[in-house]
Amino acid sequence: MSLDEVAPGVWTTHRPQRFWGLETGTRMTLVRLGGGGLFVHCPVALDPATRAEVDALGEVQAVAASSLYHHLYVGDWMRAYPRAAFAACPGLERKRADLAWSFVIDDEPRPEWSADLDQLYFSARFEHEVVFFHRATRTMICADALLNLIEHPSPVTRVAARLMGNTAPGKGYLERVAVQDWKKGRREADRLLEWDTHRIVLAHGALVPAGGREAIRAAYAWL
Repeated sequence: MSLDEVAPGVWTTHRPQRFWGLETGTRMTLVRLGGGGLFVHCPVALDPATRAEVDALGEVQAVAASSLYHHLYVGDWMRAYPRAAFAACPGLERKRADLAWSFVIDDEPRPEWSADLDQLYFSARFEHEVVFFHRATRTMICADALLNLIEHPSPVTRVAARLMGNTAPGKGYLERVAVQDWKKGRREADRLLEWDTHRIVLAHGALVPAGGREAIRAAYAWL
């Protein structure tokens, strides 16, 4: 599948992926940084066609595995782009101690991308996810902080989404489990709402092309 430009300087590609036995799909996002390099979020398998498309856009400067569950293909990217910085969300450096991480990320944007991206460590969620915000295009980029499977092509996945209550981005009964500290989760959700989010690029399910802040507010209204 080819890269699609969803906003100026922001590209995504979606791939099949099973999680806990359910086909949820997964999405990689690339952002062109101000200096011309590329920021890669939640990398997918690096087949030759994907690598050719990525290389045509620019030099890979940083790769972020921003959730405990988005690490499967990082090793391939490390071998392909040894000059890039590789960022792990908190805890992933222990889960994948076999990988040579450059650093662990939290709330503080790294110099490699701080001129273009803000970030939030959503520590209340069990995925230990770091969520990003591309200021120039008002795009929030996340992995698991919002699921949106109700329109998934697989009928089995759509049924599962309905049973889980995932009828809109980020909604569902499993969110009560995913957010392990509800008070902290409320504070961190409020911090997400400080961003002037227009669109949301998420890893699992359809994008939110507009009204992003309202989607975040609705998703975490239960906290």
